[in-house]
Amino acid sequence: MKILSLLLFFFTLSVRAQTAITVTVKEEATNAPLPFSTVSTNGINYVTDIDGRVTLQDPGTIFTTSYTGYTPKKTYVKDGVRFYTVLLSTQIGQLNELVINSQNEAGNIIGKAIKRKSVNDPQRRLESFKYKTYDRLLVTANPDSISGKIDSVYVYEKAGRRLEKIDSASFKFKKIIDRQHLYQAEKVSEYKFNKVQGLKQNVIATRMAGFKKPLYELIGLKLQSYSVYADDIDLLEAKYAGPLANNAVSEYNFKILDTVSINGSSAYMIYFDAKKHLKRKMRGVLYIDRNNYGVARAILRVRNIIDVTSIHYFEYEEGVQLWFPERKTLTITKGNNKEDLKILGETIKFDATATTESNRKKEPSDYVYLYSEENNFDKEFNTPVTIYRNAVAIEVKDDAVGRPPEYWAQFQPDTIDARSPTTYMALDSLVAKDNWEQRIILGKRIINGYLPVGFFDVDLRQIAKYNNYEGFRLGLGGITNARLAETFRLGGYGAYGTKDGEFKYSLGGAIRLGKFSNSWVGGSFSDDIKEIGSTSFATDKRVFKIYDPRPINISTFYNYQTWQAYIETKIIPKTESMWQLTRSRVDPKFNYLYLQDARAPHRMFNLTTASVAIQWNPFSDFMQTPDGRIEIEKRYPKFAFQYTQAVDGIWGSDFNFGKLDVRAEFEKKYLNGQIGTALIQTGVAVGDVPLTHLYSTSPNNLDRDGILRRVTLAGKNSFETMYFNEFFSSRYVTAQLKHGFTRFTIYNSIKLSPMLVTRFAWGNLDHKQNHLGLDYKTLEKGYYESGLEFNEIFKGLGFSAFYRYGPYHLPQFDRNISVKLSFVLNLF
Repeated sequence: MKILSLLLFFFTLSVRAQTAITVTVKEEATNAPLPFSTVSTNGINYVTDIDGRVTLQDPGTIFTTSYTGYTPKKTYVKDGVRFYTVLLSTQIGQLNELVINSQNEAGNIIGKAIKRKSVNDPQRRLESFKYKTYDRLLVTANPDSISGKIDSVYVYEKAGRRLEKIDSASFKFKKIIDRQHLYQAEKVSEYKFNKVQGLKQNVIATRMAGFKKPLYELIGLKLQSYSVYADDIDLLEAKYAGPLANNAVSEYNFKILDTVSINGSSAYMIYFDAKKHLKRKMRGVLYIDRNNYGVARAILRVRNIIDVTSIHYFEYEEGVQLWFPERKTLTITKGNNKEDLKILGETIKFDATATTESNRKKEPSDYVYLYSEENNFDKEFNTPVTIYRNAVAIEVKDDAVGRPPEYWAQFQPDTIDARSPTTYMALDSLVAKDNWEQRIILGKRIINGYLPVGFFDVDLRQIAKYNNYEGFRLGLGGITNARLAETFRLGGYGAYGTKDGEFKYSLGGAIRLGKFSNSWVGGSFSDDIKEIGSTSFATDKRVFKIYDPRPINISTFYNYQTWQAYIETKIIPKTESMWQLTRSRVDPKFNYLYLQDARAPHRMFNLTTASVAIQWNPFSDFMQTPDGRIEIEKRYPKFAFQYTQAVDGIWGSDFNFGKLDVRAEFEKKYLNGQIGTALIQTGVAVGDVPLTHLYSTSPNNLDRDGILRRVTLAGKNSFETMYFNEFFSSRYVTAQLKHGFTRFTIYNSIKLSPMLVTRFAWGNLDHKQNHLGLDYKTLEKGYYESGLEFNEIFKGLGFSAFYRYGPYHLPQFDRNISVKLSFVLNLF
């Protein structure tokens, strides 16, 4: 009986699948899709989507396809044929006039909509508003679209065919997707806006399948734009020209498709498509109210290596005479990617399409899609709205985690599917069984260079290092974590150099003054060494590296014994700052004397300095969580500033000088994997500045004859052809441009991700006669190098090759060439 029931079940599915047909409507002359065509059958009219496609559940024996300006066509349904492509031809003598008038009128309508943005855009029209949103995100698949068959794979030989393997991937996948979604998350937020403080999102409830504590980085993801009136539209980490931007008429082609009724109001249905000169192509449909030219609905579509569809629904609010956001959906499906594509931190991965054949066997990832839906409620307009802590775009409240199931039930739609509750139970059990939540927490700490051991985080950077002065540097260090206390911390390290035979150490502590601003006041004492002429910003992010390539080649250091008092804070919006007061004893570990006017030459010296460093990311968005502040949307440019003032005579200080350092970073990411970056850095030092505190512009080349004898490890932003201690400057500027191409496979596991790099440096030096010991040059003529980087060719290994040219090109040809190895270790 069970077997019979199973057979009847599959037979029912088969009949249902054969009944429904899919129709795609295209223009005969260009083979381009005709979006929103009309397909009629059995007295019912269907409208194709933006790709000219529609599914007819009960098509009958014949259907008729029509489109404005084209000759209608009848098509007969054939047994066993599920997919139909209908090509429509233009009506001669009528289409030209129709299209011209349609496009001209559409352009006029869009022009009026642009001019009236000030009265239709809620953020421009209203003094204030607030509302709540229920947001649900799924990674799932439609079970009905998966055959679930178990396939036999045969190999054909001369003697006949031989069974190679049983392919049960589709069967297993369908079995899972019948029960649950692949991933699910929910959140409830309150949005507040006023014209003075802007817009802020407060997350008042959140949960994520499989995790007791959500991954806050996923909460902060901005998958689509907040407003369709913006000049730039965000869709999954890429920006597109907005169809209602001030210059939209010159960026898009517009065409009136129809007039329709939206919530009882008459609206123009206007199709838009990017013009050829736009590199980023977006198309869609705008529903423009015929009376006030506000947007009543918007469909935005991008087809590339993935397909993205964003739909914005609006409701007309009589009280303020305005179309206000009511609902928003986002659908992401597999596109024409030829390489593996990972998005949302690998929450959803689409496998590469290995063949272009239309009849290739479908993989599980062909059926997977991401769906996000937001529904707005409890709206209030033009009432007093005060926004607290508007320095962050999103704030996750401390009590947002751990809401009971009955809390979520009040927001979930009545049509919520049966797989959602199962998804939470299944993923909660799976994550708990494999301890994934703790693994992720541990992974985050390790990426930052710490290994948690009880209340103490071991500093992985201090365990082992190597350089030409110390030899192997072996040590141990760390810092206390929140398990001991959230309001204070103690830290330090100790290390021993096997070559110089010296012990180095540091001890310190700090007290937290403010949780939201993450403000700390602290102090420390350090006895250690540092590379001469190096430039670092006190606010630079801590990055863990199994190895740091540059110090391996360095042999010129100075010892410093430093007392330090500091304040670090994020109290200034979109910044991190470090304010320091230090007193140091400096001992150069190389042959060096500094001559200062009529005073005796300095072999060692004391410095008392006050400094401030600020990292400013003005275009980024930040999220405040119970665990701290996160930069959720990294936008460029970013800027870093640092000023240091040494004062003569205070606490025995020998010198008086000032240093100003500035850095600007630029980055452009493309959805196809390519990336372009630029880095500009400059510094100026004025006064009695010893060589140890001047600028060497980050060289990374050993002074040896022969290319192979100079092969070492490449740095990240170093001048690979510049020799150590070759140049020093009291003022300088460097510039670096990089462009990385999409990673591609050469053979099996050997892959290439080539990156073009060019670098430039200029500098000069005041009072060169005051520095005795080292032989060096200055950079007045300008320094140039260009080359290629091939990173992660095989198992993380790669190499780079650079050539030095311009005024400082060396007579011996091979000394202008640098070949370096690179290694990237991916822990997760």
